[in-house]
Amino acid sequence: MKTEHAMTLEPVQGSFAPAAEPLADTTIYTDDQGIHAGETTIPSQGDNLPAYIAKPANHQGPFPVVLVVQEIFGVHQHIQDLCRRLAKEGYLAIAPELYFRQGDAADYSEIGDLLQKLVSKVPDNQVLADLDHVAHWATRHGGDASKLAITGFCWGGRITWLYAAHNPQLKAAVAWYGKLVGEKTLNSPKHPVDIASHLSTPVLGLYGGQDSGISLESVESMRQAIRAANADAEIVVYPEAGHAFNADYRPSFNAEAAQDGWQRMLNWFIQHGVVGVK
Repeated sequence: MKTEHAMTLEPVQGSFAPAAEPLADTTIYTDDQGIHAGETTIPSQGDNLPAYIAKPANHQGPFPVVLVVQEIFGVHQHIQDLCRRLAKEGYLAIAPELYFRQGDAADYSEIGDLLQKLVSKVPDNQVLADLDHVAHWATRHGGDASKLAITGFCWGGRITWLYAAHNPQLKAAVAWYGKLVGEKTLNSPKHPVDIASHLSTPVLGLYGGQDSGISLESVESMRQAIRAANADAEIVVYPEAGHAFNADYRPSFNAEAAQDGWQRMLNWFIQHGVVGVK
């Protein structure tokens, strides 16, 4: 039987990124009853990568692993809460701080500044390599290497598509409202529409029909790219939802779409063999 390596978790009192405020009164807080949750660090590319991890407390494992990729706001309270929700579904959920070399999202109070001065400075290849190290680390700390999934939100939704074309060991991916097309830069040389033919993992994309930043035209372009590549991918659009409809701490929250999307995500994982331990 696989044994879990020693791992130290530092408890954390989460907070929200200043640029994400003001908070909506729909904010959800998930407790840590029945799970272990906290901060840890992971060796990656010569650095110690900070991460938030949550996993079931009442089972020895190994656990199926879900990589949780942050929004533009970093691994703040909402992303930590999503990790706890996944842990309660029987997963080892881990969210690495993927900006940490370039800066801290908590240092910015305006979304424009955050995007320009931090997010745009983070190279895709650095992010994909960090996620590789996180996946490997997780499988040595209670995770099941044969049951690896990823989900990401906003900025992380785009990364989820890219990672699904990057890591052939991945079994399932769910991208929440991640950009599909965009300007090509040195840090972001390709976008999801460019890598559809390289997808090696089944991907579910969840999008809002009222998203002012991700046009339905770009969603249709991605659908056409998926069909042309004969890729195992599906895109669901919620006609009444806008961007960040799963972000319960923001005015954009759409409870109906969020609940349906969450269940579709869990079903997608199960359908592709990444089943939570109960």
